[in-house]
Amino acid sequence: MDINEILMIEPYSVLKEEKKLLLNSRLHELTHLHYDKCEVYRRIVEAYGVDMNHLPSYEELPFLPVRIFKEFEMRSCEKSDVVKTMTSSGTTGQQVSRIFLDRETSSIQTKCLTKIVSSFLGTKRIPMLILDSSAVVKNRNMFSARGAGILGFSMFGSKRCYALNEEMGLDIEGLKSFLEVHHGETIFMFGFTFMIWQHFYKKLLESGYRPDLSKGVLIHGGGWKKLVTEKVSPDAYKQALNSVCGILPENVHDYYGMVEQTGTIYMECEYGHLHTSCFSDILIRRPEDFSLAEIGEKGLIEVVSVLPQSYPGHVLLTEDEGYILGEDDCPCGRKGKYFKIEGRIKNAEIRGCSDTYATKF
Repeated sequence: MDINEILMIEPYSVLKEEKKLLLNSRLHELTHLHYDKCEVYRRIVEAYGVDMNHLPSYEELPFLPVRIFKEFEMRSCEKSDVVKTMTSSGTTGQQVSRIFLDRETSSIQTKCLTKIVSSFLGTKRIPMLILDSSAVVKNRNMFSARGAGILGFSMFGSKRCYALNEEMGLDIEGLKSFLEVHHGETIFMFGFTFMIWQHFYKKLLESGYRPDLSKGVLIHGGGWKKLVTEKVSPDAYKQALNSVCGILPENVHDYYGMVEQTGTIYMECEYGHLHTSCFSDILIRRPEDFSLAEIGEKGLIEVVSVLPQSYPGHVLLTEDEGYILGEDDCPCGRKGKYFKIEGRIKNAEIRGCSDTYATKF
């Protein structure tokens, strides 16, 4: 099935067996593509001893550690075809991952993100409040993960307002003007978990200003490391935001994603579960031998995506730990696996947008 045909499917409508067939077909196609086009990937696959004429099910395809994108130029397209180079978040002194996108890969990433987010927000663009500063998106040629996140989600906003100024201070007058113009409308809010807590929630507390965002829908991501150390749980986070701006806890959605698989995000449903779509999957591997773990068993998270064409990012082993809660039976009604993130493995570099900012902060 062609990638554009795959992207016509409703994100959470495909059951386990049909999804496995879909993913096997597409991931085999991508494995052949990257084997032919990327020398580093070819050498890795050959070292695994994979028979390219008889590729195994995607659960047994060679996985790349996400860290490899810091060490090598992993590219499956001509250098002249690269239209965008994305970089991961990183603390000072860290190497960053570099992800090379050609026009088609960038386009299908956008289409995938649109399908997933529209299933939560609806297909109509609505006023958008960005809980960050416009300074983050000034350089459009070298995208940081944070800037790419803001720009990627901005396509769902009809009118956009940045809640923070260039010094990361709360722009109360700008907020008031924006909410006055869009009084009574549904507002889409986007930002990164720690920045929202530090620069929006805490500053609203200090100021005494209580905007009415009871019709708001918030999507946030980027990691919980700093907030966990502050003993702020996801439920406490939602309740705290409700107390200062009235947003309903069920309308606050965390997401899990990474620059190495931009467009393929894992959204949190109203029951607090992160979900795979039919465009992606997660596998949990035991760290001692990389065998597949059972449902409910904690291990290393492997992510697969149907999107990466210009670089070999379709099967990746992350440095995150988590476990699968179930498949096809979440009470929200969405099909596919749903899961929980437990955090980074010990001694792994901090890399989420929210977490790296918190470390600098």
